[in-house]
Amino acid sequence: MADLFKEKSSTDTNADTSRPLADRMRPKSLVEVVGQDHLLGQEGVLSRMLSSGSLGSLVFWGPPGTGKTTVARLLADESEHHFEQISAIFSGVADLKKVFDGARHRAGNGVKTLLFVDEIHRFNKAQQDSFLPVMEDGTITLVGATTENPSFELNAAVLSRARVLTFHAHDETSLLALLDRAEELEEKTLPLDEEARQVLVRMADGDGRAILTLAEEAWRAARPDEMFDAKTLQEVLQRRAPIYDKGADGHYNLISALHKAVRGSDPDAALYYLARMMDAGEDPLFLGRRLVRMASEDIGMADPQALVVANAAKDTYDYLGSPEGELALAQACVYLATAPKSNSLYVAFKTAMRVAKDAGSLPPPKHILNAPTELMKEEGYGTGYLYDHDQPDAFSGQDYFPERLGRQKFYDPVDRGFERDIRKRVDYWAKLRAEREKRS
Repeated sequence: MADLFKEKSSTDTNADTSRPLADRMRPKSLVEVVGQDHLLGQEGVLSRMLSSGSLGSLVFWGPPGTGKTTVARLLADESEHHFEQISAIFSGVADLKKVFDGARHRAGNGVKTLLFVDEIHRFNKAQQDSFLPVMEDGTITLVGATTENPSFELNAAVLSRARVLTFHAHDETSLLALLDRAEELEEKTLPLDEEARQVLVRMADGDGRAILTLAEEAWRAARPDEMFDAKTLQEVLQRRAPIYDKGADGHYNLISALHKAVRGSDPDAALYYLARMMDAGEDPLFLGRRLVRMASEDIGMADPQALVVANAAKDTYDYLGSPEGELALAQACVYLATAPKSNSLYVAFKTAMRVAKDAGSLPPPKHILNAPTELMKEEGYGTGYLYDHDQPDAFSGQDYFPERLGRQKFYDPVDRGFERDIRKRVDYWAKLRAEREKRS
């Protein structure tokens, strides 16, 4: 990780202590921004855009406190754009129209406008669509910021006209560098021993603005010559340090342990790891999504209801929030852990995907293709198709695979849970198919 500032910051001479520390330490140029070298380093995407003199519309995607707003403002300065900022939380159609009209007026005077939209994912589809004409005609250069996955939250039309750039959470090195820089600016050391300093870093959880705010709180709380240890710091700030870093090994270790406990049909261990992650401050909706994944991957058709329960738990938390919604996640966790297990569907799908990719674009057999035109009928489309409901046992036994591929077997249900019944059906149909192939 690069040093906090690549050259001495202009904030060094800023003695206005009435402003929050995070605001006083805000970078004054792009060269001062820390933690985003993949965007602003010598070979970074934004560096290349600025050197080429061409700045297109962008979407900044990343966690809070990573510099999205600051970078947008500095981009406007360095590309000679007028900077305009709105928040999707507080703005509506009338506000957008006013901003667009102002941008058009400036454009008439030869001044370009960079419009920064914070929380852009909170705009509805119609509001997002209103950006399209002014993006296309160059009235504005849009820079939207979001903490949510743009693929799910933004219109495809907006995404097709803007490049998505990912901002990384601060790591331990850059957060510690921020603390060093804060001490330099304040001309005093933080009242923390080494362990407390590490705890403060964990409290910030990758958020640069948060660690500076926490540092200010520590300075305000300390009596003269007082030094906080880790335990006292957490008591004074009324915060617990996360048990693990949501972006590092602890996160992946615990979610792996939860998944394996569910797969191993151990509801007690599964509840323990679920509780560990909740206690550490993990996003409960992330846990809900992982439970949905477990329902498909490790239970599948052995208990199709598992997917319904997991989805219902995720939606319940989304509806109720904490703490009421957490019980629904616990219920789903125990349901999945105690459900019969099968990965037959998971294996079958992976195999089918591999065959589909390897075999290429093979046409289905003509007898199962519709023939809406005379030409298609003459080509044999639909000829010989047997309507299953009109056949004995409502089963024709026809081959539906492409002729060049031949019949394949992907799904092999296990003799557990609901798949016991499915296996009986599959075996019965296989028997009927073999009998009818002999007759034909």
